[in-house]
Amino acid sequence: MSIRKYVSDVKLINHDQDVVFTYLSDFRNLSGYLNQNLFENITRQVPQIKISQFESDKDSCQFQLSGIGLAGIKIVKRDPFQTIKMESSEGLPLSLTFWIQLLPVKKGETKMRLTLHADMSTMIRMMADKKLEEGINRLAETIAGLPYPDQ
Repeated sequence: MSIRKYVSDVKLINHDQDVVFTYLSDFRNLSGYLNQNLFENITRQVPQIKISQFESDKDSCQFQLSGIGLAGIKIVKRDPFQTIKMESSEGLPLSLTFWIQLLPVKKGETKMRLTLHADMSTMIRMMADKKLEEGINRLAETIAGLPYPDQ
């Protein structure tokens, strides 16, 4: 197993940093959107992966991955208005640590960057490396376009 780091491009979100942080640091806010849009995008990109049965509470979420089984992600650290750190909790054939970093630009604008550390075997890395490189930027675009609440 070896750790590989993937970093997204910086994305601009047209909302204040505190609004973005509050929204993203609670998985319950993402459940409907994840079920409808994000999972459909993942399935289009990687047709062999089907995601279903998404459930969440404030700090964690779990879902079924076809061919793998139950998988989960949990928030392990929140640095208010700056960073949300998550880790895979079960079910995945690799170990993930994921950060959402936020930086204020001016009133109503926040910069965001995603960082993913994936600890995976060489075989999984050969199959998933390119998809993870592309996926981190697609995920950043998706998060930047979420329906954040009005300020």
